[in-house]
Amino acid sequence: MLINVTRSETRVAVLENGMLQELIIERSSRRAYLGNVYQGTVVRVLPGMQAAFVDVGLERAAFLHASDIGRHHAETDDAEPQETPPITQLLRDGQKILVQVIKDPIGSKGARLTTNISIPSRFLVLTPSSSQIGVSVRIEDPEERERLRGMVEAARDDESKTGYIVRTNAEGMDTFAIRADLAYLNKLWDLIQERSADAQPGECVYEDLSLEVRALRDMMNTEVDRVRIDSSEAFSRTVEFVQQFMPERANRIELYQSERPIFDLYGVEDDIANALENTVSLKSGGHLVIDQTEAMTTIDVNTGGFVGHRNLEETIFKTNLEAAQAIARQLRLRNLGGIIIIDFIDMEEQAHRDQVIRTLNKALAKDHARYFVSEISTLGLVEMTRKRTSESLERLLCEPCPMCNGKGRVKTAETVCNEIFREITRAVRQFDADRLLVMAAPQIVDKILEEESATIEALEDGIQKSIRFQSEDQYTQEQFDVVLF
Repeated sequence: MLINVTRSETRVAVLENGMLQELIIERSSRRAYLGNVYQGTVVRVLPGMQAAFVDVGLERAAFLHASDIGRHHAETDDAEPQETPPITQLLRDGQKILVQVIKDPIGSKGARLTTNISIPSRFLVLTPSSSQIGVSVRIEDPEERERLRGMVEAARDDESKTGYIVRTNAEGMDTFAIRADLAYLNKLWDLIQERSADAQPGECVYEDLSLEVRALRDMMNTEVDRVRIDSSEAFSRTVEFVQQFMPERANRIELYQSERPIFDLYGVEDDIANALENTVSLKSGGHLVIDQTEAMTTIDVNTGGFVGHRNLEETIFKTNLEAAQAIARQLRLRNLGGIIIIDFIDMEEQAHRDQVIRTLNKALAKDHARYFVSEISTLGLVEMTRKRTSESLERLLCEPCPMCNGKGRVKTAETVCNEIFREITRAVRQFDADRLLVMAAPQIVDKILEEESATIEALEDGIQKSIRFQSEDQYTQEQFDVVLF
């Protein structure tokens, strides 16, 4: 794990076998709100949507659905579906309510909230609105699940009956570690309650840990060999945290002091640049084409220059196997979420299709985000979902192109010229004028004067007006103005 800290941003990179697998970025000008607890005010109840908008002091009002009020839905085997009452029975305009952010603002959408507060620690998650003890589904051994559940049951306060979720990191831990985690969470919850009692509307009563400490809390497991940090201040914070909560792993934290940037040393900057491209090359010669849209992300698998050595079916099968592993990595690296459609190359044999799905699921097993993968459809498509709680890498690092406004294309110069001719005709029919001035991008003006001079001459004869053209360096190719004098 590499941690790069500057005044403006903090970046955490997770490498496996020398390859970048996951990247988390948090900027000082745009801090993540995920996990923060606020004293909110209901500003609008929407019965038709079974939801409400809540002011928590952010730029936009946050969204609270009725299903996220008053109950806890844990990702464990204890979750039971409950019927949701009408939102008007749960909230009213102006009501003050303690809420937690479960999804950061994404694009034009505000943050998503819940009243089911959950406070994570190293091994446990405190769930005050529930009395159940759940165990992460990623702990598969039945005996270990019962052992951990029993330890938490024995350690918790019988009077409060506060709920807890046992995290994957707790697997194999002893009673002392679990009790220490539980005591820490109980003190933290008491502090949050004290703060919320005096908090003003829109005030943050609990803020999650800094990114570097949060990364160690959530991802520092037995598989992490080394953590290198290039900031002495961040190094001190992380060492203090590790010595308190996981002292057996304190020797894995290192301060990086070389002059060469840490991300350059490991080739992370190149991997980030490649992750912003829509094409991913495969070692076999094939490639992926990844397109992220507002509705979904599509991934197309192509054989490219891979011709194989045996037959077409074997070539396609090997390409799809390699693609499945590459796709799992790209989803984590690019932080792609929501609906994802994968167009694998059509395979004739059912055994090959099954093996590709197994490979994809196995490669996704290390993903921290919750996901679901369907079987390959008759059209050769795989539909899957991946939980989205924050912006994708592309949306975080990039903005829409000012030339095309994010469309990925611009009108041709010829198309714009014809639009200008039509606008001139439309303008002189609506308004009286002696002459006209057309302001457009230099390449458009050059094309009109050099290639469309005959058209302009005919147009001036038709409207009986003189037309002058002026180049504007700041105009995009599609932008123009027709001014009448």
